[in-house]
Order: sequence, then C-alpha cells, then structure tokens
Amino acid sequence: MPSPALHETHLPERQPPHRGKVRDIYDLGDSLVIVATDRISAYDWVNPTPIPDKGKVLTQLSLFWFEQVADIVDNHLISADLADFPEDFQKHADQFEGRSMLVRKCEMYAIEFVVRGYLAGSGWKEYQEQGTVCGIPLPAGLRESDKLETPIFTPATKATDGHDINITREEAADVIGKDALDKAADIAIRVYERGRDIAGEKGIILCDTKFEFGVHNGQLLLADEVLTPDSSRFWPADEYRPGSSPPSFDKQYVRDWLSAAEWDRNSPPPPLPDDVVEKTREKYMEAFTRLTGKSSL
Repeated sequence: MPSPALHETHLPERQPPHRGKVRDIYDLGDSLVIVATDRISAYDWVNPTPIPDKGKVLTQLSLFWFEQVADIVDNHLISADLADFPEDFQKHADQFEGRSMLVRKCEMYAIEFVVRGYLAGSGWKEYQEQGTVCGIPLPAGLRESDKLETPIFTPATKATDGHDINITREEAADVIGKDALDKAADIAIRVYERGRDIAGEKGIILCDTKFEFGVHNGQLLLADEVLTPDSSRFWPADEYRPGSSPPSFDKQYVRDWLSAAEWDRNSPPPPLPDDVVEKTREKYMEAFTRLTGKSSL
C-alpha cells in the first residue's frame, strides 16, 4: 500500500525550508537536510496533486547509486538515518523518514553535468536541425533514440524556473573553469557508464542523465539526486526501438494527460485524476524495484 502523499514539510521549531520543485531544503549551518517530497512537475509547473512514495523512491535510489559509484567519486551524504538528524526532525518522523538526507553543504557548481548515451530529447531536436548536440558534431544519418558510439558530456545551465538550457563545453568552462569542468565531466561520464552497465543487467536502458557536483573543503563531491527517474531517462530494454521514442520510467503519464487536457500551460495546472497518479506511482516503483532488487521502500 502506498504511504500518504507528502506535498510539503513543516517544522514549527524552524524557519520554512527553501522549496524547489520537488525538494524542501533545511539549512543547518554547515550541513543541509534535503527532503524529497512527493511533488511532481511537468511543463515547468508543479502539479497540485502529489504522487505517493515518489520522494522515497528518489531518495532510496540515490542512496543505492551513491554506494554503487563510491569507488569513482565521493558524495555529500552524511547520513540518511533519522537518528543522526536534529531532534525536531526525529519528532516529526512521519514527514522525513525514508525521504531525507543529511548532507555536507557544498559550494555547488552552477551547471548541470548531462551525459547522453542515446540520441533523445533536446539532443535529438538539435541534431535534426544542426547535426550536433550542444555543439558536438555527430555522424549523419542517426535516428531518434539511436545509441551513440560513446557517451557524450553536454552541459546545461541550472534554471530555478523553466527549462535548463543546453550550453557548449566552452561556455561551461567559462562558468566554473576548465580544470574543474574537465575533472567533473570525466567523473560524470564514468558514473553514467557504471549506471548504464548496472541498469542494463536489469533490463533497463539508461538513455541519459544529469548530475550535480560541488566542492567541500577542496574535495569534489557528487551531490543531490543520482540516476533517478527525475534526473534520468530510463527505457525498458524490451521496448527499445531505434527510430522511435520508447516509453520511460518517469512522469510520462502525467505529461500525456496534461497534453490532452484543456490547459494552456500559462496558468496553474489542473489536479491529476486518481488513475494517472496510480500509474505514475507504479512506474516510479517499478524503476526502484528493478534497479535495486528491493520490493518495498
């Protein structure tokens, strides 16, 4: 049975957290508590209807992947055990259990580290128009969803509202410096390849993903969420057909329903019907179960 959906967190003893599209973030001074709520966004709007257990899936998958890639790069996690959190978080465990991480506060790089192993999304759109992805020339004649010869790093800006914007490697270097970019980009590709290989063993294709990195006491750390359905495009391998767009383990049911609804995308979106909520939760849970081998959160 799904747990009650959590739209946002509240702690009477603290100032309200910074609320992103999905996460509530509490600043503890030299550390943060990052809470993945059950909010879901589509077309740059947060929907009023949360998806039960979605935040737990995002957190538990990130914890799984932190362990899988620990030999490649360290991460910002201090603990996901509420016993290690301040007492007021423990007193309100119903809001935080299973969906929260106590992490080191990093100086975050102001770009997204996107790695693509297949031609899809905005990369496919640019390729059709220019034969490139983020300025990187690709061979002629590729089809939508074709596997690339080698994964490519395609940075993007971080957008607090709206879409992230693809930029070139040179533009990214101007933002954080070439040496920092080269080091983090190399690690991003290695983490993608590890995730691709592990997911592939579970019958899942990792099409593309985005990572965030920060620096803590001079050390580069992998931060935020890692290889989740919100940050990655996962495809079922048995439904993969080059030349088409495979179904994905994410919010596709939400996007499809909103696309068919009488909604102008310029005003708050309508609430989701129960069947869309249920199907979307099932997709997130299926990704979690297939990737981790665990049947429950």
